[in-house]
Amino acid sequence: MGRLHKKKDPGKKKKKGKVDDAVLSNGNSEAKPLKAAAPVKRMPLQAKAKSSTNKEKNFFQKSAQFLREVKVELKKVTWPTRKQTLGSTVVVIVLVMIISIFLGLVDMGLSSLIRVVLR
Repeated sequence: MGRLHKKKDPGKKKKKGKVDDAVLSNGNSEAKPLKAAAPVKRMPLQAKAKSSTNKEKNFFQKSAQFLREVKVELKKVTWPTRKQTLGSTVVVIVLVMIISIFLGLVDMGLSSLIRVVLR
């Protein structure tokens, strides 16, 4: 299955200077602003160049991981036996023959009706 991502709690994601809802719901009239988020660190240009080669390696690593997971999942599949497969195939073939005969008869009937009407 790939990575499982945890859903972020919407209550944790607040903007700077907003009033906390819990403070107001308690009846406390004092509004306290939330703390500011930590500044984002910028990567130097050399680090950016290295990250592009890491992305290529990550692609192959991710592909290999995906194929390993596919192999594990295919081992979990309950495959039908030969007898079940043959039985299902026979049922499908018989139903296709019955429906084709029915549609052929309806087609012949309608075409003969059209011939009678056109004469």
